[in-house]
Amino acid sequence: MVTLDKIREEMRIRLQIDSQLHFVEVRADTVDEALADAAVQLNTVVKNLQYEIQEKGSDGILGMGKKPWKLKIYQDPSTIKRDVKLASDGLFFDDEMQSQQVVKNQDGLFYVRHFGGDIALKIVLPVGEGTPIDAKDVIAEVKRQDTLEFDESLIRKYIKNGTENTYNVVGKYKHVPAGDVLISVDATKDEMKGSIIVSAPSMSGAEASRDMIVRALTQQGIIEQCINYEKIDEFVDNPVYSIPFEVASALKPVDGKDAYLSYNFETDIKKLKAKISDTGQINYKELNQIQNVIAGQPLAQKINAERGKGGKTIFGRYLEAKNGKDIQIQLGQNVRFDRDGVTVIAEIDGEVMLVNGKITVEPVKYLDAVNVKTGDIKFVGTVIIKGSVEEGYKVEATNIEVNGIVDKSRLEATGNIIVRQGIFGKGEGYIKAGKSLWAKFINDTTVEVEENVIVNDSIVNSNVTAMKNIVLKGKKAQIIGGHLLATEEICARKVGSPGGGTETILEVGIDPRAKKRLEVLQKNQADCSKDYEAVELDIQTLEQQKKLRKKLPPDKEEKLKILKDKIKQLSEDLVQINEEIDKLQEHLRELKAVGKVKVEDTVYAGVKIYVRDVLDEVKLDCKATTFYFDRSFSKRGPYEPPSLEEEEPDGYTAN
Repeated sequence: MVTLDKIREEMRIRLQIDSQLHFVEVRADTVDEALADAAVQLNTVVKNLQYEIQEKGSDGILGMGKKPWKLKIYQDPSTIKRDVKLASDGLFFDDEMQSQQVVKNQDGLFYVRHFGGDIALKIVLPVGEGTPIDAKDVIAEVKRQDTLEFDESLIRKYIKNGTENTYNVVGKYKHVPAGDVLISVDATKDEMKGSIIVSAPSMSGAEASRDMIVRALTQQGIIEQCINYEKIDEFVDNPVYSIPFEVASALKPVDGKDAYLSYNFETDIKKLKAKISDTGQINYKELNQIQNVIAGQPLAQKINAERGKGGKTIFGRYLEAKNGKDIQIQLGQNVRFDRDGVTVIAEIDGEVMLVNGKITVEPVKYLDAVNVKTGDIKFVGTVIIKGSVEEGYKVEATNIEVNGIVDKSRLEATGNIIVRQGIFGKGEGYIKAGKSLWAKFINDTTVEVEENVIVNDSIVNSNVTAMKNIVLKGKKAQIIGGHLLATEEICARKVGSPGGGTETILEVGIDPRAKKRLEVLQKNQADCSKDYEAVELDIQTLEQQKKLRKKLPPDKEEKLKILKDKIKQLSEDLVQINEEIDKLQEHLRELKAVGKVKVEDTVYAGVKIYVRDVLDEVKLDCKATTFYFDRSFSKRGPYEPPSLEEEEPDGYTAN
């Protein structure tokens, strides 16, 4: 029973909604543009809006007499009611939330339409926790004054199962053709858009169906490819009468893309990032500022221009598209096109970069210094450093030239290394060259080179290994302390120091690498033999216990088995070690290099000189002496100048 209190409450709610139902008046060329403008002003979405037409718009003739649409637009009261409820519950709501919510929860929907003489029903099932459709509501809408018959069981079936987004016939009504909707078709002057204007049906008149709208469009010459069936279905579900509703649009031409280069390297050096560890920490020594490439590596591909794809107006008139423009690619130095004519590849190893817009591979990297600004350097070409290499950094390259000091750091080159101002290793510096090393001095550093070490000043307290020669030339040219090994010659002006305070050892006539390996193997041999003897003694003890008791406890039996496996492995290891030692000793015996130590001025007492493993320990200072090997003895003779003539490193200019 409807009481006065209920009426008052309903009126109070309506008044609250109406007080929030503000509107805007909008002028625009089309209804869609007006709605979009109002949605921004009202802070909502277009589907939440309702409107009244105050003035109809017109396209005019050839742009003359064009008149905008004037609409009074306001928000749908039901959406305001929803917002009020959410706000009262302490919740917030926006349109983005609504879009997400529709996917999860959506009320069931139904549409009853009258097509021809049929009553058609479309059911959209609820989603998630959405409210299901009440059959009474559907039947109430189906059951009109002009309804002749309907199938209630079929309606209930569709409400339960849905209609798969189509309209299905559920009854008949008394059709009066005079009351049918009238559909007119309107097209823009440029034939890019087509709209329908549908008059509202009168009682017992047929509404606009999808087939009716499509038929009206095609009869006016609009081609099928341009018809938007989704918009037509939208109109059928929610018809908008007496105003244009766009349902067709032209197939716009698509211009072809211009040709371009797709680079395989980073062209913007600002985007080169330091290495980040798994824990998210930045390694400031690995700044990754150099992009290394090797000969034959693809650097870029030319993507050819595309042909444009023509379009059509809604009446089928061809719309021409532009073809993409080709480009001419200019190559920089040390790159070329591959045989396919579109791939750019490197001709040499080096650093890839863009120089004046051209892909270039530079074989030489110039740096002011190696420090916190550069981080560690790793380059497949030559690195020339104008300044110094600061403590704690690493440089890896083909060739390295340092015009300043090399502090306690690590330099590794597959070719030559030049250090103009010398090396301060501080006990931890390490220099390795695949060819030769030139330096002013070497101090407290480990050096390993495959060819020659050439020093102008001194070598102090360093371990230097050269597969050919160690030559000191200059006014000082002195070796003080350390251990130097060379296959051919060690040459200097002075060796050792007065008083012999620092141990100085020179070795020549041997393969330094083989000798070091032999020393490691001999130590491993001694350790392995010691372990073998200890395990053998343990086995003998357990075997003796087993012989006396005839049986060992399970744990000792297991231990005996483990010991036997271990001694078998040690035996195999010893065999391998002994074989390798024999080969190295044979190699050192057959070494053709005689080896000499040549000292132009003084060899101080206390210096130890090995010539082909034969020791000649200097007891008294001697001058202008050559130490050499003859008939299994180390002998001394008059000073001989170095056999090696100082050479400039080949492959790059060190200026």
